[in-house]
Amino acid sequence: MITLALESIRNLSPERRQAIMKRSSLDVTAVLDDIKKIVQEVRQHGDRIALDFHRQYKDDISSADLVASEAEIRAAYESIDPKLLDALKLAAANIEKFHRAQLDRGMWAIEVQPGILAGRLQRPLDRVGCYIPGGLAKYPSTVLMTIIPARVAGVSEIIACTPPDQGMTANPTTLAAAHLAGATNIYKIGGPWAVASMAYGTETVPQVDKIVGPGNKYVTAAKLLVFGEVGIDSPAGPSEALILADESAEARLVAIDFLSQAEHDPDAAAVLVTTWEPLAHRVIDLIKEEFHNLPRQEILKSAINHHSAVLLAHDLDEAIDFVNHYAPEHLQIITREPFAVLPRIRHAGSIFLGMYAPVPVGDYASGTNHVLPTGRTARMFSGLSVDDFIKKPTFQHLTKEGLKSLKDAVVRLAEAEGLPIHARAVAERFRYV
Repeated sequence: MITLALESIRNLSPERRQAIMKRSSLDVTAVLDDIKKIVQEVRQHGDRIALDFHRQYKDDISSADLVASEAEIRAAYESIDPKLLDALKLAAANIEKFHRAQLDRGMWAIEVQPGILAGRLQRPLDRVGCYIPGGLAKYPSTVLMTIIPARVAGVSEIIACTPPDQGMTANPTTLAAAHLAGATNIYKIGGPWAVASMAYGTETVPQVDKIVGPGNKYVTAAKLLVFGEVGIDSPAGPSEALILADESAEARLVAIDFLSQAEHDPDAAAVLVTTWEPLAHRVIDLIKEEFHNLPRQEILKSAINHHSAVLLAHDLDEAIDFVNHYAPEHLQIITREPFAVLPRIRHAGSIFLGMYAPVPVGDYASGTNHVLPTGRTARMFSGLSVDDFIKKPTFQHLTKEGLKSLKDAVVRLAEAEGLPIHARAVAERFRYV
């Protein structure tokens, strides 16, 4: 039974407001100790630890079984529906086009003052690892979202890891998508074993500079543990979406958008914030009517009852204030003038404007990235982009006159910080002049 009911933002108790804000934020503390042991064992013993775990999929296993062969990739292409392959190609083209637009001007320099040239370079990472979730669901879209931006950024070696199925076979659609996106190598390793293998390198898996891609709490814990040895993207938790709607929104579409978010998993969160009370009531009624005819009812019930809400705002100002505090992974703005609302949104992972921009288009094929910050981390993180695969070192060149113009300031600052040799490194250049 769904217990969804309309609530007023103004009348929320502090406890209820906190529960909505917290949603099902991923807490990895309970598993950190166990995952730390796995990570350390992989670091010390390499392939052997991953092989021990993956023997549940195949008894007689060797390091060669961890690698997706060319023959397996060719077979994957042949086995999937041609129409699905066409869909992957369309999505890949849009994702590449959008991410190519993110590339900036590369090297640049300015004259800070006479004789002082300062600038910045752009350099791709050498090697990155993309984690592709598996298990109960397959995510070829995540393959495209992680590998394509890395390739566009100019990364020369891109590896992918994904959990295998029985017999140590990888999902064909995942394999085809990884090859299509431009992966250099694909490894059939899952969970923290994959993360640790990529972070430290093994006999089979090369060490990477950065690991990206979503996963469960075990994967997230492993990524947090190896951070510093390698870079990682933002920690990802269960999926979430907030719909901001006014009287112009169509209740039927809002209801199906709400339900589509809740079907992700039992910990997913769907929130509707509206200024129009009749819309809120109609959406609740439609959700309850639809529920009995939908698949994945246990998942839907858990997500709706535990982590979701329908909220009434006094006005648009109150609604937008709530949105910015919630900082959603996905934000739909279904209002009369969505582009007028857009400049007022400060915190959101990806924003969908208008009636014809439901969240699934961003999940799959519009070109924007679906690897996004969750659990209010949109306050300080952005979605995955080419910037995640690029370093931007700075440089400077000073003439003698340029250095002279800074000499006194640098010497005073260095001496004030108790670093006399820093001061001398500048002053010495003028001692005999």
